[in-house]
Amino acid sequence: MKRMRYCAAACLYISLAVLASQSPTSTTHAQKAKNDPDKKEWRQLFNGKDLKDWKIKIRGYALGDNFGNTFRVENGVIRVGYEKYDQYNERFGHMFFKEKFSHYIIAAEYRFVGEQCPGGPGWATRNSGIMLHCQSPESMGKDQDFPISIEAQLLGGLGKGPRTTANLCTPGTNVEMDGKLFTPHCINSKSKTYDGDQWVRAEILVDGDKQIKHMVNGETVLSYEKPQIGGGNVSGHDPAVKKDGMLLSEGYISLQSESHPIEFRKVELLNLVGCMDAKATNFKSYYLKADNSKCRYTKK
Repeated sequence: MKRMRYCAAACLYISLAVLASQSPTSTTHAQKAKNDPDKKEWRQLFNGKDLKDWKIKIRGYALGDNFGNTFRVENGVIRVGYEKYDQYNERFGHMFFKEKFSHYIIAAEYRFVGEQCPGGPGWATRNSGIMLHCQSPESMGKDQDFPISIEAQLLGGLGKGPRTTANLCTPGTNVEMDGKLFTPHCINSKSKTYDGDQWVRAEILVDGDKQIKHMVNGETVLSYEKPQIGGGNVSGHDPAVKKDGMLLSEGYISLQSESHPIEFRKVELLNLVGCMDAKATNFKSYYLKADNSKCRYTKK
């Protein structure tokens, strides 16, 4: 009996010793997993349920007037539709996220569906956009057509040959390409053509007022620098807002309604501003701009 008690005590001691030796290692591994500096922390701008974090501005209507229920959520996706329009009548619309950003990657998974609204411009067939570095929706004129912004233009194929997507258009703006000011309104990317109603993932990397890159399904298709206010292709705006030559280092993000139905099943953002002190527990290796006021440290 004494021998059995001794064996039991010895086994218990060994088991506790093993657990004690493993515990710090397990905690360390858990901490490393939790604080992985390379793990991307995407933020969902669309919650899959409603548009409570977005502000809608349609040409000819006051801010917040979602004429015809143009922007809505159906079956877990954002749908832009025109069933209550008799004619489009150049009622260009934009749905703005409530916050502005400076350095980030914005990603949207989209597809074109259905038929274009009667009266929509020919160039707007299977055409929409993600607007970057936008002026605030509050500063837009009631009859303003587009926000002063950089547009990542989304196009769907027409079944008639090449038609690239994630192009660049510049309502009230210019950019630089290869060190020279680029003033034409639009330029095509080198993307593939996406016909039909297939889902496409577009990502745009925005590095403040330095550089912007467009990517489609993981492939870089366009790059340019120094986004700035200037040029034309915007109307109905307050002239005081259009400060030509001013670099755009930050702004709002908006999604467009441009007469052809489109769906977005995902809209997410990777913020590239944050703690860049490698000693902090929330350091991220992919940040482009430091905001070390956000750093967190393990208490000793």
